[in-house]
Amino acid sequence: MLKNILRFILLITTISPSTQARDQINIVGSSTVYPFAIVVAEKFGKTTEFKTPKIESTGSGGGLKLFCAGVGTRHPDFTNSSRAIKENEIKKCRKNSVGDITEVKVGYDGVVIANAKSSKIFKMTRMDLYLALAAEIPNPDGSETFIKNPHKTWKDVNPELPTIKIEVLGPPPTSGTRDAFVELAMEKGGCKKIKWIKALKKNNKQEYKAKCHTIREDGPYIEAGENDNLMIQKLISNPKALAIFGFSFLDQNTDKVQGAIINGIKPTFENISSGKYPVSRPLFFYVKNAHLETIPGMKEYVDIFLSDAASGNDGYLTEKGLIPMPKKERAELNPKVLNYTLIVGDKSPSIVKEK
Repeated sequence: MLKNILRFILLITTISPSTQARDQINIVGSSTVYPFAIVVAEKFGKTTEFKTPKIESTGSGGGLKLFCAGVGTRHPDFTNSSRAIKENEIKKCRKNSVGDITEVKVGYDGVVIANAKSSKIFKMTRMDLYLALAAEIPNPDGSETFIKNPHKTWKDVNPELPTIKIEVLGPPPTSGTRDAFVELAMEKGGCKKIKWIKALKKNNKQEYKAKCHTIREDGPYIEAGENDNLMIQKLISNPKALAIFGFSFLDQNTDKVQGAIINGIKPTFENISSGKYPVSRPLFFYVKNAHLETIPGMKEYVDIFLSDAASGNDGYLTEKGLIPMPKKERAELNPKVLNYTLIVGDKSPSIVKEK
């Protein structure tokens, strides 16, 4: 009871009467979660008494930056994210007195490496991706040192790959898709497969991260912004290029592009949902709890997004490419309750399950 009273006082002191006029939910964040959120928002607007939420695709990092900037109706109510919130973002929320926020997992997605359907399907490993796109790679002379990445063609990376110039269109540093690609493909598929580099993580975490998380900037990797539609157009105009984006976008454009086979596994709905596909990640959105009693419809929006009709096994979001959570994991979710509260404002962040 005391906690609720204190939270109510916080709402009064941080949201002035002049900012309480907004009657439309404001959502920012991930371009991967964006198409799912748009569908839910449209359903929400048509089936409830509330206005259709305003949604902006800013990238996961960009969304969390806006979300954590403060409390009040000039700040977003929700942010979508294709990765979990980072420690530095939690600190920013705390610094700006954002208060409690709630993390909601909605399902899964795969990070795909795609090319135009007019080209042959690529078959590669995560190690190939690491050796092609890392800024520095292990010295081929066998010494436990790094060298600047010299590879120009895919055949330079792996003799079994084609003699094609390495051209990979990818998202910017603010993108959760890029974060997931770096962690799941480059780090887990490359660095952690090499014993001496893996050992570096224990001895020098800063150097390890610099070597394993830094994408090259000498041409082969081309930042293409957060616009996945633009990537599709560029792949069609350049059949030799590859692009990195979420499975949901591949699923919506199977007439134009195809996903590469990674470690012998195709990027399919079934392979991602079963965990076989090696480059897959969970999807989230974050709720600003301080706005729940001020911005109309926030709780109802969460209920609709988490409903079986939307994000369940046979929900309408699966038609857009969302990979539902396994039945056991989903059974632990109560669509009427926000499942995890991330405490921001204490001496140290912690995640606690709401009763």
